[in-house]
Amino acid sequence: MSEPFDLGGLEQFLRDFADERDWNQFHTPKNLAMALGGEVGELLEVFQWLTPEQSADLDPDRKRAAEDELADILQYVVRIADQLDINLAEAVWRKLAQNADRYPANEVRGSGNKRP
Repeated sequence: MSEPFDLGGLEQFLRDFADERDWNQFHTPKNLAMALGGEVGELLEVFQWLTPEQSADLDPDRKRAAEDELADILQYVVRIADQLDINLAEAVWRKLAQNADRYPANEVRGSGNKRP
């Protein structure tokens, strides 16, 4: 069983990591968002040219690559939130509540259509 995930602990670790390397001068929200976009592109490369079935059953090398890119993406998301003083956990729960209101299960079940 894996360790419980502590978003606050990750935020502090990443803050300390950047501080120890004097990287905060580079970790502006704009720069972090641009780096995040690059990492998302690298995740897309993992799935490029795969069929839907292949993408759901990755071979070990591709799965490890996906894990690495997802970890990078999460780190950038956490750093951006920290730099903007956003409580990411609260933001996620608020957004989930908005989505539950916007997409009631009894009205959207089985539909992939986006609602305004």
